[in-house]
Parts: sequence; structure tokens; C-alpha cells
Amino acid sequence: MVSIPSGEIVELLQQLIRNACVNDGTPGSGGEIRSVDTLDVYLGMAGERFEPAPGRISAVYRKPGGGGAPTLMLMGHTDVVPAAGTDWSVDPFAGERRDGFVWGRGAIDMLDQTAAMAATFKRFATGEAHYPGNLVFLAVADEEAGGRLGARWLVEEHWDAVATDYLLGEIGTPSLIGQKGEGIPVTVAEKGPQWRRLHAAGIAGHGSQPYRTANAVVPIAEAIARLGANPPPAAITDEWRRFVATWDPPEANALLDPDRIAAAIEHLAATDLGLARWVHSCTHLSVSPNVFHGGVKANVVPDQAMAEIDVRSLPGQDAGDVEEHFRRAIGSGFDSLGYEVVEATAANGSAPDGPLWEAIAGAVGELAPGQHLIPTLIPVGTDARFFRPKGVVAYGVGLMDDRMQFGDFLRMFHGPDERVSEASLGLTAELYLRTVQRLGTMG
Repeated sequence: MVSIPSGEIVELLQQLIRNACVNDGTPGSGGEIRSVDTLDVYLGMAGERFEPAPGRISAVYRKPGGGGAPTLMLMGHTDVVPAAGTDWSVDPFAGERRDGFVWGRGAIDMLDQTAAMAATFKRFATGEAHYPGNLVFLAVADEEAGGRLGARWLVEEHWDAVATDYLLGEIGTPSLIGQKGEGIPVTVAEKGPQWRRLHAAGIAGHGSQPYRTANAVVPIAEAIARLGANPPPAAITDEWRRFVATWDPPEANALLDPDRIAAAIEHLAATDLGLARWVHSCTHLSVSPNVFHGGVKANVVPDQAMAEIDVRSLPGQDAGDVEEHFRRAIGSGFDSLGYEVVEATAANGSAPDGPLWEAIAGAVGELAPGQHLIPTLIPVGTDARFFRPKGVVAYGVGLMDDRMQFGDFLRMFHGPDERVSEASLGLTAELYLRTVQRLGTMG
């Protein structure tokens, strides 16, 4: 039987972390070429490279099949978000092994999965394992900045190179325990990024003489305050109902009741703040003003100000719902502001059924007997959102041991002391291997 030594995946993950492909949102950051070079050496083959900007390389690795099964893509991103070193107890880019964990930026987002996917793909590429269809491993750049130099660009400009029937990607989390027992969350849907900018114009002047100037900071500050004071109400979607029904926590009834969910979330926060934040976001249009620019000097009245707001929409909500909320929350001052749509991607998902779903369920049944799949809506965006509108069935899944709880995982995402257990790396790779093999037998 084919096996994948966890030590092999550990070493690959360490190198991916050390490559420090930090994406700060600028075209000159990232440097994903370093990790593509690493993967070429590890896999013993050169991927087909796509480079929309210098150093921002995504690579497609292929193992052609005979057409006896659908095309399956394993997709992992190689970029990571910045790390504030002062908050870490280790060097975030050293890839340190400690207490059975690999530590470093990207350890759970998602270099762990990327390493496990590469190890899985290698078994098929070398002939150790067999898949009768086309198997593709996509090491993709720029996920952390919206995919404009990565998956979005590839789907829009090079679809023939990345076309697939099925896709496995982000995210893989620890299990959840409910009244029906332990379950493995499988990402089937994600909220839609709906980023917005608000602009205000004023009349500049000397800060010591503000009379009859017009300070552009003031209306933006008032708008932000009103957005904070008038949050969107809870919205219970079909995706959330399905998640709660499958998870089945003790608070299930309250989590499905718009009039009781706020109290239920407060109750969860007392013991697991990470989970409470997740639940809140999965049941609300989220609106978070995160950037505010205005003024050039303390003694100059600013004539321009701007705020950037991270908005994430639920399934069934669109750009019109976002604008309606802004108008309602800000009130009469809305029409005096500039309102810019930066990103308008609707929430999307794949139905939790069909061959790939059954293949995952079968693999989980072998590796974690007694556990069931929990179809999960996630509040963050992944590169799968660019593939689903093309008709691709896309899920995100991993398999982790019990050394990390769901809430701990959420707090580490983009946070300090990010880490993954070595055992989880082996389990995730084994899950991918068996899922691919099972899909290949389904005809």
C-alpha cells in the first residue's frame, strides 16, 4: 500500500515557510518563484510557469490520465501574509520544529496543505499510485491579495491551462464536536468579498483657522461611526442551517433563531472566542472599516479623506444589499460621500454530494472511523471562488489530530505562533491520497 512519510512533508513545509513568500498586497511582494523552485526540485519535474509580474509565479504540474476519470486539481497557494515578529515566540520564518509541531507563518494558511498536496501528487507522478484521469497540482501565487496575480488571473486569462472538473483546496480545520459526535468540516461555500471605499472632499486651510474650511476627515469619521453603531442584522441562510444541523451543537436551536443568536454567540464567546467570531461572521453581512486616510500634516485642514471597508456578503446577498446597508446605516450623509466598489464577488459554493464528496467521506471513514463530514460555510475567501462559476465542484478539507481545537486554529489564522502538528501533515496527505484513489474508482 502506498504511504507518505510525514517526515518528508515536514521537511517540505519547513522549506516553504523559510522561503518567506510574504504578500503585502503590492505587485513587488510575494516572490512565489522561490517556492515554485522548491517544488520543482521536490517533485523532480518542472511545472508549467505563469508569471503575470516579475517573481509572481504560479506553476501547473500535470499527471495525464487515460480519460477514465474526471480531471481533479489539488490547489495550494504559496504566498503568506506578513508576520509581526514581536508577537511570536519563535522566528516566524525559521520553520522550527518544536513539541511535535512545525511553527511559522503559513503553517496552517495554507502551506501545510500545499506540502501535503505536493507529496500526494508526487506519488501519482512517479507511478507509485494510480489515477485513471488527469491529475493536476496547482501551486498558485497571490491568494492573500485576491488572486489578481494568481488564480483569478489564471482563470480569466489561461483557463485552458487550469480547467478541471473537481478541485480540492482550502481550508482544512480541526474537527468539531456536537451532539452527533465528532465531524470533519469540509468547506463547501464561502462568503463573498465586497470591499468598498468611501471618499470625502473638503476645503483645505490652515489648521489654526478652520473657520469656513471643510475638513474632509469629519464626514468620513461620522460615516465610520454610524457603520459601527448600526451593524447588519442576523441572516440565517440555507448553508448555515445545513452546517448547524450536521454539527448539532447544544445551542443549535438558538443558532438558527435570528432573535436568539446574539445571546448564543455571547455564550460561545465566554469559552471560545475564535468559534464565536466564526459563527457571527457566518450569520451576518460583515462590515469592518479597516483603513482610514486623511490629512498630510497636523496644521493643515485636509481636503481629502478615504476609508476602506472590508465587507463580506452571505449567500443570497449581492452588491445591492451592501449599498442598501451603507445607505441605511450612514443615513442622510451617504449621498455626500463618494462610494467606490473595490471588489464585488458574490458568495458561492458547491453542493455537498456527488463523486468527490463521496470519495472524501470514504477516505475519512478509513482514517477517522466514526467521524462524519460537516458541510461548512466559511467567512473568508479562497481561490476556489474563481473556479466554481466555471462549473467546477470545489471543496476544502484536511485532517488534523486532536492536539488543536477548532477555536485555537481560528485564532492562529493570520495570527502569531501559527503552527501545525507533524501528525496532522501526515493525516492530511493520507486523506488526499485516499480521496484521489477513491475518486478514480467511481467511473
